[in-house]
Amino acid sequence: MMKTDTLDQIAYALYKAERERTEVTKFVDQYPELTVETAYNIQDKLIELKCTYEETTFSGLKLGLTSKAKQQMMGVHEPSYGVLLANMALNAKQPISLKSFIHPKIEPEIAFVFRQDLGGPIVTVAQVLEATDYVAPAMEIIDSRYLNFNFTLPDVIADNSSSSRYIVSSQKYAVNEVDLVNMGCIFTQNDEIFATSTAGSVMGHPARAIAWMANKLIARGQHIRPGDIVLSGALTGSATMHAGDNFTVSFDGMESLTVQVER
Repeated sequence: MMKTDTLDQIAYALYKAERERTEVTKFVDQYPELTVETAYNIQDKLIELKCTYEETTFSGLKLGLTSKAKQQMMGVHEPSYGVLLANMALNAKQPISLKSFIHPKIEPEIAFVFRQDLGGPIVTVAQVLEATDYVAPAMEIIDSRYLNFNFTLPDVIADNSSSSRYIVSSQKYAVNEVDLVNMGCIFTQNDEIFATSTAGSVMGHPARAIAWMANKLIARGQHIRPGDIVLSGALTGSATMHAGDNFTVSFDGMESLTVQVER
């Protein structure tokens, strides 16, 4: 069992690393007893620090590592989730500055916005879809605070699952208006195809990923609430961001979303 003081120290070290754009090394090397459950406790403490010092509020959640390929690439064995805060939201019409990031990467996502609680006791895919107000094209900017983007599952969870910024389209679609399994996705970088995928690449159905997370939250005494934005998991690998880049995600049946990086 790790001491509360140690959890506080790790949370503050991660907060400081993000604020000062400095990298840290994996905490499991120093604390081999760091577990997934303890890492989520650290994540909670990190979010408390950010809400206090950055005067921001909770806006939703995000899933990470939802594909087997991504899990294998990062050396982990299950998905993770993190918290979205109001000051992480970006406007697609404004160029993105890279000044606040360490090594930013961007991924295409499908955002779910909820109109009902998902409080359990057991959340199913059908309940996720029933509780959803609308879905929308989105992108997430991830930015690990770990040296060389190298971490274990407990490490990345403690670091709020590499959360950094997100962009959600203003276009809204009912869940029955789009095919959340077979809908094609094209992700481009500087007008060239970076990757293609389908909505079902996220655990067979993005709502299945959200149900997985909803049940994890319930086990921790938390739940998805009305108004929450949930990024359901990356549909492709992440693209490294450079000054002057532009990125577009296009889904079958939905309008495309484009973001521009400052030069």
